[in-house]
Amino acid sequence: MKKENTISRRNFIRNTGKAGLATVLTVPALVSMAAEESLFSMAGDNNDIGWTQQPLGYDYKAIEPAIDAQTMEIHYTKHAGTYAKNLAEAVKAEQVNTSSMRIEQLLQNISKYSAKMRNNAGGHYNHELFWKMLKAPSEGNKASGKLADLITRDFGSMEAFKNKFSEEAEKRFGSGWAWLVYTNDKKLVVTSTPNQDNPLMSVAEVKGIPVLGLDVWEHAYYLKYQNKRPEYISAWWNAVNWDYVQKRFATM
Repeated sequence: MKKENTISRRNFIRNTGKAGLATVLTVPALVSMAAEESLFSMAGDNNDIGWTQQPLGYDYKAIEPAIDAQTMEIHYTKHAGTYAKNLAEAVKAEQVNTSSMRIEQLLQNISKYSAKMRNNAGGHYNHELFWKMLKAPSEGNKASGKLADLITRDFGSMEAFKNKFSEEAEKRFGSGWAWLVYTNDKKLVVTSTPNQDNPLMSVAEVKGIPVLGLDVWEHAYYLKYQNKRPEYISAWWNAVNWDYVQKRFATM
């Protein structure tokens, strides 16, 4: 009888220990899953980027003098068009059901897919967003309302934000993007990503919802600015479509 009680106690301790270990191992995973779900919900509210390339919505010359017409045409038809074409091929090859999955969801799980999917899903999404964030240039172009208030809260001032963003865009080595990002803890941060990555991706160093993005690949500016990236960035500020950016941000 005593021996049976000893065995029972051992079994209880062993089983309890396993359950406790399972709890310890599971909690961080649950926290991570909850954070990702919250982020996905935020991204899902901004569901205006689809799987196919959409019409530009304005003339190629509409963004001059910030971005010249020839650059816009080549950028949209050749570079962005190729990303859209290659994304369609990757979607078919990897059997992605685009009728039940948003592109944001794929990006947030991009590590499960091929390099072709990562490069082209990112390239397509980033460019579709970029076109919407441009308009005819105007002096004194800046954010207002809630977005402006949060920029001041998190960066100190609009000028400080623009300086930080411009610096991040200038120092991005090689090809990539600069971003204003709304994180899962409701803060605005500035970051950059290489190539066609973006902050939605599971592989991103800083994760969040893209609020504002700038393409700093050379094909975005080289015909007009050559190697003078800072001049391109400075001109781009006057062409930011803050109306669209603020409308998008209001849904986050």
